[in-house]
Amino acid sequence: MPYSIIQTRRFARQYKKLNESTAKDLDNAVLLISQKSTLGEKKKGDLANLRVYKFKSKNQLYLLGYSLDDGLRLVCLEAVGTHENFYRDIKR
Repeated sequence: MPYSIIQTRRFARQYKKLNESTAKDLDNAVLLISQKSTLGEKKKGDLANLRVYKFKSKNQLYLLGYSLDDGLRLVCLEAVGTHENFYRDIKR
């Protein structure tokens, strides 16, 4: 049974700024994560509750940050963007 998906306001703002083809690639990545939630790499330290799934769109690497709630079977989409300043911005 796939996980349910919710998104934060930060994620929604970043999603709106993506072009159409990148948004389509992101939708495919979210679908994969909803079916197999452990695809992303678990982070350590300050970001211990975060998982990051990497995907490519137009030869550019994008990172999708999300957190899990296994009890509710819920994936919370936190942020999306290129590697540049991704981790710095998500700590805020």
